[in-house]
Amino acid sequence: MAKNKKSKTTSIGGQAVIEGVMMRGKTAEAVAVRAESGEILLETTRLKNADKPYYKIPIVRGVVSFFNSLVGGTKTLMRSASVFGEDETSEFENWLSKKLKINANDLVTFLGVFLGLALSILLFFFLPQLIADLFTFIEPNGFLYCLIEGLIRIAIFIAYVMLTSLIKDIKRTYMYHGAEHKTISCYENGLELTVENVKKCSRVHDRCGTTFMFLVMTVSILLFAVLNAVLSHFGVTFEGFTGKLLRFLLKLAVLPLIAGVSYEILKLLAMSKSPVLIIFKAPGLLLQRITTSEPTSDMIEVAITAFNKVLEMDADQTVNEVKFNVFGTVKTLLNKVNSVLEKSKCDCESDGEWIVSRVTGVKRSNLSNSTLTVTKEQSDTALKYAKERSSGVPLAYVFGDADFYGLTFKVNESVLIPRPETEELVMHSLKVINASDLVLDMCTGSGAIAVTIGAKTGAKVIAVDYYDNALDIAKENAKLNGVSVNFIKSNMFDSVTEKFNVIISNPPYIKSEDLSSLQNEVKLEPITALDGGSDGLDFYKILVTCSHKHLLDNGYLFLECGIGQASEIVNLLNAQNEYTEIEIIKDINGVDRIIKARKK
Repeated sequence: MAKNKKSKTTSIGGQAVIEGVMMRGKTAEAVAVRAESGEILLETTRLKNADKPYYKIPIVRGVVSFFNSLVGGTKTLMRSASVFGEDETSEFENWLSKKLKINANDLVTFLGVFLGLALSILLFFFLPQLIADLFTFIEPNGFLYCLIEGLIRIAIFIAYVMLTSLIKDIKRTYMYHGAEHKTISCYENGLELTVENVKKCSRVHDRCGTTFMFLVMTVSILLFAVLNAVLSHFGVTFEGFTGKLLRFLLKLAVLPLIAGVSYEILKLLAMSKSPVLIIFKAPGLLLQRITTSEPTSDMIEVAITAFNKVLEMDADQTVNEVKFNVFGTVKTLLNKVNSVLEKSKCDCESDGEWIVSRVTGVKRSNLSNSTLTVTKEQSDTALKYAKERSSGVPLAYVFGDADFYGLTFKVNESVLIPRPETEELVMHSLKVINASDLVLDMCTGSGAIAVTIGAKTGAKVIAVDYYDNALDIAKENAKLNGVSVNFIKSNMFDSVTEKFNVIISNPPYIKSEDLSSLQNEVKLEPITALDGGSDGLDFYKILVTCSHKHLLDNGYLFLECGIGQASEIVNLLNAQNEYTEIEIIKDINGVDRIIKARKK
């Protein structure tokens, strides 16, 4: 693509990373990565040695840049991997940090650079020499040997590039490589950095690392030939095992010089667009057709994000660094939350799944296999929940809400947390309630019973409670679920005048003497919603005595009760002689839990 009149020059270069692009300018570096959520995450770094004198010395600056690219490139790849949970801290890494005071990331970087160099030396220096030595008819000190060895090296490099391009993940990296080149080209051509403009630009670039690698191999042929000639002049030969080993070690020794010279040639070639130089550029540009692929629009967006951030930071030294807002994977977070809960005195280890599922939106069944990353906010929230839960606060109070019969209800220390047994109470009442009925929920608390009946049947519901704090929560829940309920403050039936088709209640039913033996977290629920008097039946006595006066003929009474109380409540109903079809219904655990009675 030809430059327009407003073409620009820039020293910004980059590299493709895992699902993203790194861009590096004069004073700053930016890494942009597309997370699994689709969000573009950004991390920036100020380059501390950007103004050092050795960056201005020819050859030397190439050597420094070469090794900085090795180390910096490895670190950048590690940081981009962290977005996808691929750098999670292991027990071994924690041991290194605590016992040996070794930073695990520094160790991994060192090993990455070391292994990368070792593999490169093995493939592109040792193997070519080993193959060239098979040509026994060639003078080992001659130029022909250096030429054949160099051509073998280039052939291995081309084969390596072509084979890696067949790997799916590497193919995506090559696409991001293309996005990086096209973005830089778009800027240099004076075009606005938009996805459509970037798409039009070339995916090959004069300053690419692929071209640099080809130059390194080409320059090595010439430098090795010169080195051979000089050593031959002084009587040094490369015959036998000792000679071959000497040749290999000498190549390693002059590698920095080769990198420095290649860097200067790359800069000179990039400075000119003269067609005369195309013969020198062509091999590298052709190789870039393999190491780059046409990117998708979302990949281009990532590259533009990184480039624009570097431009901003180069122009304004006050712009602060930012770090990836990523704190491991869902699986890692689950482990952290569970470790907090394990230290708790309450039995709440299983609540870790509920906490992480709520914070991340991942289903509980998928938590252990999820590689989705979590943000700092999600991590902080989950750990905050875990600490509250480990202190004994019921999970529903930690969350501030609870699920009940498919609906969500706000809860706090002013109301009892709705329980599955009460869902069964509602389930049985729904079998007899019609849309035209009038229903009374006595001791409504959070309003879970009243709101659910109203939502599921459309019946008119009146809900009664004595405590203002409970009624406030109940009213919020009715509004939250879009249900109309008439809430009344009353001491049981004192302010109730209507007659109903159905009266339903889950009253306090714990014996006063048993309150002290309840689980600690249950003790955090309102005592007024738990204390049923000395025998636990205080509220049932009122309900049995008064409910028939407020029931229409053939109206139903539904009561939830505690373990061992059902028969006593039935005796109260029989003594009243106002009810028929009295029935005890067991809950899902086989406990006598629900009393159903019909007014005569």
